[in-house]
Amino acid sequence: MSSSIVRNPGRVLVTGGGSGLGAAVVDAVSAAGGTPIVFDIGEPDEANGIYRVDVSDTPAVQAAVERAVDDFGGLDAVVTAAGIDAPGRLDEIGWETWERVVKVDLLGTVATIRAALPALTESHGKVVTIASTLGIKAVSDATAYCASKFGVIGFTRSLAAELKGQVGVSTIIPAGMKTRFFDGRTEQYKPQDDSRLQEPGTVADAILFVLGQPVTSEIRELAIMHPEEDSWP
Repeated sequence: MSSSIVRNPGRVLVTGGGSGLGAAVVDAVSAAGGTPIVFDIGEPDEANGIYRVDVSDTPAVQAAVERAVDDFGGLDAVVTAAGIDAPGRLDEIGWETWERVVKVDLLGTVATIRAALPALTESHGKVVTIASTLGIKAVSDATAYCASKFGVIGFTRSLAAELKGQVGVSTIIPAGMKTRFFDGRTEQYKPQDDSRLQEPGTVADAILFVLGQPVTSEIRELAIMHPEEDSWP
């Protein structure tokens, strides 16, 4: 018989956990009785599981994951919600800005998961990467973001094949959400209105659903968006 009870997700490391989708995941993990561990660039509070980490700095990620594993006695899941964007045409974006998008969105995902793998293998835990509908549909003026999110999907599919039977691996493919993600953009790169943007809590609930699957079942990919979303399929 199926059950609607949300399973306790355990110790869940969330990158980008200080705002947006990451913060919504942290709230959802707490509400389900789990223990969120936050990686973010904001102020740290390691006694309460908040670590100041720039995920584009691979050595710093490795060290922070090791500290977190030691502090909490292991990990049961990782959700890689840290992400940035810098929209614009390729010849208009400086190389440092372009490469930072890839470093945070793709390489930060890889660095966090790589560092967490020993703990996740021990707990037979779960990995949930955050891609985007722009990881399956390319659009103009988004070369860095599309490259990153296409990369996240390819990386996650390969990782799932590599770790099958050892660690659960899933990717969430969300469309636009009502977060600060669009702050600071010029008007041409902002949504016309927020009527087709999702609440991040809705996406976080989907992530908790993925984390709550038993070891005999895995959700490999889950796309979630407003019914009138233009970037799907």
